[in-house]
Amino acid sequence: MSLTSAYQHKLAEKLTILNDRGQGVLIRMYNIKKTCSDPKSKPPFLLEKSMESSLKYINKKFPNIDVRNSTQHLGPVHREKAEIIRFLTNYYQSFVDVMEFRDHVYELLNTIDACQCHFDINLNFDFTQSYLDLIVTYTSVILLLSRIEDRRVLIGMYNCAHEMLHGHSDPSFARLGQMVLEYDHPLKKLTEEFGPHTKASSLGDEALLSLHFLFVRRNQGAEQWRSAQLLSLISTPPAMINPANSDTMACEYLSVEVMERWIIIGFLLCNGCLNSNSQCQKLWKLCLQGSLYITLIREDVLQVHKVTEDLFSSWKGYGKRVADIKESKEHVIANSGQFHCQRRQFLRMAVKELETVLTDEPGLLGPKALYVFMALSFIRDEVTWLVRHTENVTKTKTPEDYADSSIAELLFLLEEIRALVRRHIKVIQQYHLQYLARFDALVLSDIIQNLSVCPEEESIIMSSFVSTLSSLNLKQEKFEFSGLRLDWFRLQAYTSVAKAPLHLHENPDLAKVMNLIVFHSRMLDSVEKVLVETSDLSTFCFHLRTFEKMFTMTLEEPTMLRYAIAFPLICAHFVHCTHEMCPEEYPHLKNHSLHHCNSFLEELAKQTSNCVLEICAEQRNLSEQLLPKHCATTISKAKNKKMKQKQTPRKGEPERDKPGAESHRKNRSIVTNMDKLHLHLTELALTMNHVHSFSVFEHTIFPSEYLSSHLEARAIVWLAGYNAATQEIARPSELLAGVKAYISFIQSLAQFVGADVSRVIRNALLQQTQPLDSCGEQTITTLYTNWYLEGLLRQASSGTITLAPAMQAFVSLPREGEQNFSAEEFSDVSEMRALAELLGPYGMKFLSENLMWHVTSQIVELKKLVVENMDVLVQIRSNFSKADLMASLLPQLTGADNVLKRMTIIGVILTFRAMAQEGLREVFSSHCPFLMGPIECLKEFVTADTDIKVTLSIFELASAAGVGCDIDPALVAAIANLKADTSSPEEEYKVACLLLVFLAASLPLLATDPASFFSIEKDGYNNNIHCLTKAIIQVSAALFTLYNKNIETHLKEFLVVASVSLLQLGQETDKLKTRNRESISLLMRLESSFLTLDMLESCFPYVLLRNAYREVSRAFYLNRVAASTH
Repeated sequence: MSLTSAYQHKLAEKLTILNDRGQGVLIRMYNIKKTCSDPKSKPPFLLEKSMESSLKYINKKFPNIDVRNSTQHLGPVHREKAEIIRFLTNYYQSFVDVMEFRDHVYELLNTIDACQCHFDINLNFDFTQSYLDLIVTYTSVILLLSRIEDRRVLIGMYNCAHEMLHGHSDPSFARLGQMVLEYDHPLKKLTEEFGPHTKASSLGDEALLSLHFLFVRRNQGAEQWRSAQLLSLISTPPAMINPANSDTMACEYLSVEVMERWIIIGFLLCNGCLNSNSQCQKLWKLCLQGSLYITLIREDVLQVHKVTEDLFSSWKGYGKRVADIKESKEHVIANSGQFHCQRRQFLRMAVKELETVLTDEPGLLGPKALYVFMALSFIRDEVTWLVRHTENVTKTKTPEDYADSSIAELLFLLEEIRALVRRHIKVIQQYHLQYLARFDALVLSDIIQNLSVCPEEESIIMSSFVSTLSSLNLKQEKFEFSGLRLDWFRLQAYTSVAKAPLHLHENPDLAKVMNLIVFHSRMLDSVEKVLVETSDLSTFCFHLRTFEKMFTMTLEEPTMLRYAIAFPLICAHFVHCTHEMCPEEYPHLKNHSLHHCNSFLEELAKQTSNCVLEICAEQRNLSEQLLPKHCATTISKAKNKKMKQKQTPRKGEPERDKPGAESHRKNRSIVTNMDKLHLHLTELALTMNHVHSFSVFEHTIFPSEYLSSHLEARAIVWLAGYNAATQEIARPSELLAGVKAYISFIQSLAQFVGADVSRVIRNALLQQTQPLDSCGEQTITTLYTNWYLEGLLRQASSGTITLAPAMQAFVSLPREGEQNFSAEEFSDVSEMRALAELLGPYGMKFLSENLMWHVTSQIVELKKLVVENMDVLVQIRSNFSKADLMASLLPQLTGADNVLKRMTIIGVILTFRAMAQEGLREVFSSHCPFLMGPIECLKEFVTADTDIKVTLSIFELASAAGVGCDIDPALVAAIANLKADTSSPEEEYKVACLLLVFLAASLPLLATDPASFFSIEKDGYNNNIHCLTKAIIQVSAALFTLYNKNIETHLKEFLVVASVSLLQLGQETDKLKTRNRESISLLMRLESSFLTLDMLESCFPYVLLRNAYREVSRAFYLNRVAASTH
């Protein structure tokens, strides 16, 4: 073939286009295979029962399907023909693409054969690579086509539907059907088709054989690498800044797996030379000894030895080759695992050294860029070998050969070097810009001038090379050399045909310089592409089980934890799997990538937060040792020592070390649990803090956010130590001390974990002031609210706990045979402050709302009792001063004890709320004095004449800060929500008035209760009736505010009725009914801004209270003397 036709055939352009097209067709075949193998994604009509007979008929008769005379078999297809056409068009066109690709491949191969092209990977690298890639891609497409089990059904059903719809078969069906039949046994058919090409072309004798030296060198063992000091920059310090060059630059980082594919598939098709050429035989045997599997596409592999043996066994004269295959397989099984394990160990050390030197001296990235891409390529080769063998080798006597617990370090080093290159890309560009302009241009010009023959077309191309390089500006920032590289590809094609005047193999210097120039140009405009080419690990996207297994192994290996961030970083590689010919894959690949990136980071964040919480637990234990309750023993020992008394320790009581004893260590080699936790946390912090952010499919990922969310979600609740079964919970003050210890430790982590710890603490504490946190779990606000309601206040209602105003706390009453908690330890002033500190205003508001719900439920029951006694109460209200009439009316009241009991419960709840509010006020004053001042000042401006809505708004603000108010806005709002029944406001008002009358008239009944004796020590009663006064005043204020009535008037009415009732008690002759009369009289100490001293004096003279005090005190001390004498 003439040189002119070689120019016209555009071999370089066709190889480029067909290789890209072939990759797209291959991915489409893979997608169809994957889709049809999964019942969830399979075309629905392939799974329908009604279609079974049609599918069997199409499969049996394919491709000769008589559509017109087969209505019995194809009835279901006819009914759904439009849907089938719509659904199967993409599938059918993909198969047509395979057929068209096949036609173009054979057409190009025939042209190459006719041109008698010369291939040598060391000279015309791009030409040889593209040629071998095309053959391998085409073979992979055909092999994958044969693996699609439903290919006949998909093609046949589409054609049947097409003929039913349009009256004729699809134009491509006849040839397509024949092609599918021919490739039922793909390798045999391929070897037959390639027979003429292998004789005419130099596939085996030249293209593959040119790989021999390179392949042998790239398959050296770890010891040979070590002796050659591969990848070492410091082995020869004087040559450290010398440029790392090679006669075949691109070959140095060419993938070994790619070469294995070329050799295995190439010799499968061109098998004749294995018997005729000993060098081909050596290369083939060496390749067979490298891997058990080679990748066709993604996770689809070719089982090398089995496929080759099956094919060669069917031919005569290949007995020795079959023996070679068996021998090679045994060699692989016995040696390859350890061989690659040792190479990975070497790479861990060598690449770590390389990365350390380059990090310290990034300027070396310019002259040593080749070393960088070689290191990336070597790591990629070892990782992909391990992945495909781990995935496919299921039965083995040496499973350790296919598992590597240290793989994370290798992945981490790969990511580190990639990041290093991206970070210092300007260094690489500046160096190679000068190299191209000041060296390569001059050398190339000299070589071109020394060429003996230079045709016009080649001369034009080479002149453009020199002019392009010479015109480079050292201040240039944007580069585009794709045209230069394509021209060099064209020149390789022109100078590789047999009849070319200028032969590249006769001018190797030109090839060497141009290969060097191509590499240097790629360092200017295609660094990212070279990074993908040498270090892409998107294969993990299709070996997810292995990927997850490796991650799990890494987490189990403490020394590898610092490298675990490599796994989520590698998820960013998955974007390189996509191809424009298969856009439907994009969302699935994106979901896989993001899902696994999230799961890896979630697990790392979970482990880190677990470690942090374990250390926090240790810190809390240390902090707990400093609590005041633990100093009693020390004080007791010191006192006894001073008094020279020997104290015998109690049985079972452990000897408690003094706080700080854990810091005393005689030997530093002794490792404590805290040491182990800190070491573990250091490793995890290194991995979580390694990168600030990275991108995965256009999503920006922030690893520190995962940790922050875990710390926020799991921060504080566990410190409360709540036990739902036993209703045990930590004291608020102890929890507060634990929280402070936790916060101080978390703050010390700020520089290590990379998370915004101040935000973590702020959000965590803020979430704990809400009923539920961001995960929907109960918070300490909910836990303490429920505990105080169910644990403390319920027992206070039942009489096992009493309020002691003198102690400003609830106190547990001793009961025989019962072991109760100490209520005072949970309700004194310090505990209320601690509770307010923990819950904050939001949490205290939630506590208040729950308390008010219980109050309103009692008010509802009280109203029912008032309604039941409405008539009697109306008479009492009118005749309370008539002793004779009252004597007959009072016995008619039903449920008087119940009214007093429920009102006492309300009083207990409101008193507890007042104590909590006082704690909130003190905490708020200390934290925000600049806010508390204006709030208190604003409250003072409220008078009786102020509009009630304004008053309630101000009181609501004051109440939120813990300031006490005459009218409780929370109680007003809670009672207002009860006004949903059908009763009129007048009736509601009447019930409220009668409720006070009911209470006032029932007070004498309390005198009969033995627990109604007033305790001077506690300043209250054991049955908590001293809380009645607060309940009466607060409920009255809320009710009459709601009904817009005068509060003082109704409280005075209550005072009058109550005083008359108590005074009439003095005339009672039954001692049982009057035994605690003086104690009950003290209930009239009503303290409220609504009542003046004059009003109290007019209703119940203070002299009566003074006398009652004297009698109660005398009885209390007499009882004490009697008890001590006894």
